[in-house]
Amino acid sequence: MRELTNLASAVMDPLLALPSAPRITYYDDATGERIELSTVTLANWAAKTGNLLRDELGAAPGSRVAILLPAHWQTLGVILGVWYAGAEVVLAQEDCDIAFCAVDRLDDADAAVGSAGEIVALSLDAFGRPVADLPFGITDYATSVRAHGDQIAPERSPGPALNGQSAPETLSAATKSATAQGLDGASRILSSAAWDTPDELIDHMLAVLVAGGSLVQVAHPDPEVQDRRREAEKVTAERN
Repeated sequence: MRELTNLASAVMDPLLALPSAPRITYYDDATGERIELSTVTLANWAAKTGNLLRDELGAAPGSRVAILLPAHWQTLGVILGVWYAGAEVVLAQEDCDIAFCAVDRLDDADAAVGSAGEIVALSLDAFGRPVADLPFGITDYATSVRAHGDQIAPERSPGPALNGQSAPETLSAATKSATAQGLDGASRILSSAAWDTPDELIDHMLAVLVAGGSLVQVAHPDPEVQDRRREAEKVTAERN
């Protein structure tokens, strides 16, 4: 059988040449949160998520996984985990098998998967706290992902990668976007931009990683601290 491109491997394998380099630094100016993931830590989170999908949720090539999450460091690990498992990241569509959602989007997740699908809820808490009072039958990400290994054998025959696009198509789109934006391995991008559509996810996140750069993602940005942040984080460009 012909081996197909695993998108997570295509993105992460080159980056792992610099395992300790920062890959995403996340700020929430409403809470004061700052979390930084190195390449190897991001890879471990993605592997744990991929193993959760395979071993606990039954994901396989062709599985459709709704992502109902904000631009966040945990979201990045989830998306890469979906691709490691060979499943498809689905944005703003229904008829999915599994949904990962923020706790305030449980109704959207239910609509995405219907009565037969699986829902995984994320608290997005900086300290990994579980979701309080989670309804029966919904998986708590923070609790469940810890039980899974931080190494994964990437799926060798994945299905579609992103809203019907194949992994090679998605990778090509990200590479073209990186070139158009002038991104490279020295890029350190300060961004408050969303990842809610395929184009946004490719342009605002995936292109940065494909280029070998790193992302400083900010939620609820406070204009009064941005100048200081640009200097402290050695920002080379911005996306809003």
